[in-house]
Amino acid sequence: MRRIFVRSCSLIALGAGAFGAAPLLAQTLPGDPVNTTEEEIENAESVPTEVPQDDGVISPIVVQGFRAALETSVAEKRNSELILESVTAEDIGKLPDSSIGESIARLPGVTSQRLNGRANVISIRGLGPDFSQTLLNGREQTSTGDARAVEFDQYPAEVVNQVVVYKTPSASLVGQGLVGTIDVRTIRPLEAKERVFAIGARGSYADIGALNSGSKDTGYRVNATYVDQFADDSLGLALSASYVDEPYQLQEYNAWGYADQNGDALLGGAKPYVTSTTLKRFGTTGTLQYRPADEWMVTLDAFYSNFDDDQIKRGIELPLGFGGGFGVSFVPNSGAVTDGTYTSGTFQNVRGVIRNDVFNRKADLYSGGLNVNYEGDDGWNFFADFGYSRTDRNELSIESYSGTGYGPTGGAADTIGFTLDETGATFSPTLNYSDPNLIVLTDPLGWGGNRVQGGYYNNRIVKDELKQYRIEVSKEIEDSFISAVTFGLNYTDRDKSLTPDEFFITFGGAQSAPLPSNLLRDPTDLTYLGLGPIVSYDPRDLIDSGVYTLERNTSNDVPAKAYRIAENLMTMYLQGNIDQTFGSAVLTGNFGVQAINTVQKSSGLAFAGGQQVAVTAGASYWDVLPSVNLSLRFDSGFVIRAAAAREIMRPRLDDLRVAISYGIDNTNAALSPTGQIPFLNGGGGNPELRPYRANAVDLNFEKYFGTSGVIALQLFYKDVKSFIDTAPFTFDYSGFPLPAGPVPATRIGLLNAPTNTGGGNLYGAELSATVPFNIATEALEGFGVTGGVGYTKTEIENAQGTVTQIPGYSEWVANGTLYFEKYGFNARGSVRYRSEFLGDFTGFGGSPTRRIALGETIIDAQIGYDFDGGTLDGLSVYLQGQNLTDTPFRSVTSSENPLQVLDYQLYGRRFLAGFTYRF
Repeated sequence: MRRIFVRSCSLIALGAGAFGAAPLLAQTLPGDPVNTTEEEIENAESVPTEVPQDDGVISPIVVQGFRAALETSVAEKRNSELILESVTAEDIGKLPDSSIGESIARLPGVTSQRLNGRANVISIRGLGPDFSQTLLNGREQTSTGDARAVEFDQYPAEVVNQVVVYKTPSASLVGQGLVGTIDVRTIRPLEAKERVFAIGARGSYADIGALNSGSKDTGYRVNATYVDQFADDSLGLALSASYVDEPYQLQEYNAWGYADQNGDALLGGAKPYVTSTTLKRFGTTGTLQYRPADEWMVTLDAFYSNFDDDQIKRGIELPLGFGGGFGVSFVPNSGAVTDGTYTSGTFQNVRGVIRNDVFNRKADLYSGGLNVNYEGDDGWNFFADFGYSRTDRNELSIESYSGTGYGPTGGAADTIGFTLDETGATFSPTLNYSDPNLIVLTDPLGWGGNRVQGGYYNNRIVKDELKQYRIEVSKEIEDSFISAVTFGLNYTDRDKSLTPDEFFITFGGAQSAPLPSNLLRDPTDLTYLGLGPIVSYDPRDLIDSGVYTLERNTSNDVPAKAYRIAENLMTMYLQGNIDQTFGSAVLTGNFGVQAINTVQKSSGLAFAGGQQVAVTAGASYWDVLPSVNLSLRFDSGFVIRAAAAREIMRPRLDDLRVAISYGIDNTNAALSPTGQIPFLNGGGGNPELRPYRANAVDLNFEKYFGTSGVIALQLFYKDVKSFIDTAPFTFDYSGFPLPAGPVPATRIGLLNAPTNTGGGNLYGAELSATVPFNIATEALEGFGVTGGVGYTKTEIENAQGTVTQIPGYSEWVANGTLYFEKYGFNARGSVRYRSEFLGDFTGFGGSPTRRIALGETIIDAQIGYDFDGGTLDGLSVYLQGQNLTDTPFRSVTSSENPLQVLDYQLYGRRFLAGFTYRF
């Protein structure tokens, strides 16, 4: 039973600051860079202390739960040949974290960006999600976004066994990223050895309240896990399922930007919202293992996730300092100025746009594979693996406008005062925006031009499919400095497309329409910003009832967003493993080389002088990636690691789109690559884009304390040889048709698009520890701490040769968990911090927007009790609080101007109570 408590895990633990290598229940494909023997596993597990029982039988005291998870991670980190971190489940059915993203964010050198209060994207070593790769059971995965980055709130943590973050690559690690590779793993039933059946449930409460009519402040999730073995343990089955129905509430202040008012910054406009999100997610995994003989293992696994994120956003958009074209005027001498920014003032003739917007994202993820593994008695090993991943995503955005009348001169105008501080602006209006007799459906500011536009309907249809084929052969060599040699081939075929479907919302030729009384909801309260209540409705009801008319957008802007990318990768690798004794020390590790041939093609529409033309373009290239990982291990528990590698990360898939708008430039001879006019000049995507590339070195010093503690110092340096930046560059338009007009002398022209530029360097240090306090004194048995702090410095140059800020980069990242676990009682407090970073936001239509996000500190805590014996044996209960200090998410125009707030978002605290029961 000792091994079951340590190894049979299916959920990620709170305080997943557990730091180490892949936990023991990890799916380890043959060829994965983990050299853990059965003897090492036995020695790594918690050591039982024998105590006499009444019947005279000696029984072990078993360390389980969170402490066992930490011990497992420490043991695997010690035995691994790569530099990595991991989080592991503490027990079957236990999950305090909402998603695996929150658990990963507690690892040293790793952090996350919150979306609606959830941790959905991960940054490693100061670089954003575009610089790391995610695998599921060792296989590459499709993504739910436009790029390659996986959004981790798609994956229910209840169906995940553990996560490994590789910080250095090896030749046999296929699908590696520039700064790290995240491998999400599920249960392997024949490793569990015993039958396990667990169920769990929890309720959640958002203390910020139900902010929109029809929304909730309470939710729930349920999950179940079943693991069993049959036919003398030759056949194993593992099934896990999870369902979530939980709300997320958000109070949001957003500024258009800041206008110049006599040399001082004046609030240009505001767009405050209250947002209510209902997340419904069903996820399930299944694994079937068959061992027909000792040498053979066949593993079939599958994963499915259905994700429905339905969001209603209600607020008001106010043209202020930028509203001169709409008749808005700032009252002179009406406000005060602090540090060059107006902190108060009054605007006249303001016509606000009341917004009732919908954002609904639905996604189905399918993933699975078949693995056949042979391990011979003669040292020959072989495996063949097939993996499949597909994501079908539908993102529907609906904007809906209403106001006092049509156009910037129609309807009643408002006089609005404001005050501004580091939390944003508060307002004092004179109109009642909740009066349905005052507010009508219309185009209040005339945004539609000649068309009366009451809103916009944008549906984005994304298909992403990936097939992966892999074979590997290895030979173990006895009594040799090189203990094994491995050769492998991997082929990946990926196809991703985006189809936009966009419409203007009109009233069938009318300038406005009354708000149907039967479709009105309870007013939405914006009192937190001084704006009071506003009229509320669901625009989908107006479409269904025929109040709204959808008029297709036929402009070139819509097909310019479309793309289809085909990417074929052939990877070959050769790796040698090292195992050599030097006196009292042992040198282990690996060295090898990986060669990747990339063939990328992008098809779609280009726009030659505004005329749509079908075009296909792309590129073919090689990358050769040598790597070495060395570990010098001493009997004292001290380990020195050194690693060096050539690393790459392929560009965002949407950056490879062929959609280019170009024409004949007959005026800018200074910009012409040849110095002559006319020449071809355009902008858009870049189907010939190459990867990010860097040379990296790592140095680790690790000290282990028995089987349960470690302190480690990690030093790293990356010499970035190729970066990607958007800038004008010389581009060959061969294969693109010429637009009408003067004929250029050459097809070599200029393109403003993502391009490969010179790089720079990235370096830093991470100090991490997992320390049970009983190392110092047995009086502190059960107490301990785990966590780390990381510092990263970047000096990356953009296309103009100046140092630029990298998306997701935080100079400082820290996290820690203080825990107590004994006598069935457990308590934990966790904190994670990240300094200022350049955050990715999604604008309307899915276009990425980047802003400077200020540093934040998140504090969580949990208490629980595990029943051991009696009628409640196997039952665990817990109570958790998330974001206990109600930390806001903030972005500004620059860190030097904290008063110029762009975003200020409050998520509130979340409280959760739940149980798990193991049969």
